[in-house]
Amino acid sequence: MAKVTRKAPAARRVAAANGRRQAARRAQARTGSFVDSVLAVLPFTQEQLERAFLAIVLGLAATLAWVVASMAGVPALARHQLGIVAVDAGFQVRRVRVTGVERMNELKVYETALAQRDEPMPFVDLEALRKELLALSWVKDARVSRQLPDTLVIDVVERVPHAVLRKPDRLVLIDDTGAELEPISRANARGMLLVEGPGAAKQIPALGKLLDSAPALRPQVASAEWIGNRRWNLTFKTGQIVALPQGEDPASGALVSFARLDGQNRLIGGKVARFDMRVPDRVIMRVPGRATEQAQAKESN
Repeated sequence: MAKVTRKAPAARRVAAANGRRQAARRAQARTGSFVDSVLAVLPFTQEQLERAFLAIVLGLAATLAWVVASMAGVPALARHQLGIVAVDAGFQVRRVRVTGVERMNELKVYETALAQRDEPMPFVDLEALRKELLALSWVKDARVSRQLPDTLVIDVVERVPHAVLRKPDRLVLIDDTGAELEPISRANARGMLLVEGPGAAKQIPALGKLLDSAPALRPQVASAEWIGNRRWNLTFKTGQIVALPQGEDPASGALVSFARLDGQNRLIGGKVARFDMRVPDRVIMRVPGRATEQAQAKESN
């Protein structure tokens, strides 16, 4: 009996296999095209992505090494190993970038930050570095961050010069909280508000509030003296003095009253050298030479 070989099923299987291979190639082509499109949109090069992937892998390996070593009771060895891995991957402090500095000596910021130079980036204590920066007289606030792989970024918020504090042996620039910034020469202090008197620096915020109550007078105030740790004497650019009562509200009220009187009678720039506002509802005025004139008038009579 003759034997018949059936070839059709084999042909169908070959055709199906070829179809699957073609579908796989089309899918691969579409996937490659999609990935290429995504890479084109992202702000990274393929080399940068590969470097980032390598860093992630190394970071995971270092973390695993740390955990294993810590569980084995050798955290110092784990720290050392982590540092080696980080440095080998390029994660080491090599650069410092500082922003926000306008008036202060920028080198002081760099000197503080460069103490971290060559330190493995994971070991940099950002909060401790920030506290060191806040200890600098000009620094009001600071933000410290890592820019991987090798840069520390420091953004400084400077204190703003507000007035000059007269101390027994020198003049010192201060901000609006009374914090001392740096010594200043008499020439450079010219034109700035001069503050003096024991304990005056602590009263700077209160003085600012007082002067804000009479904004028309503020530009004309040349200096302020804190008297007896309880009240202010203000000296205008004309050399005239107004003595204010103690207490925040009484002093503010007296200065507002003086501003009103000055607007009506132009007291500033007149003959009166001193205005005493310490007695409620009264202004005691002293005119230079008036006592002498009165004494001469009595003698002539």
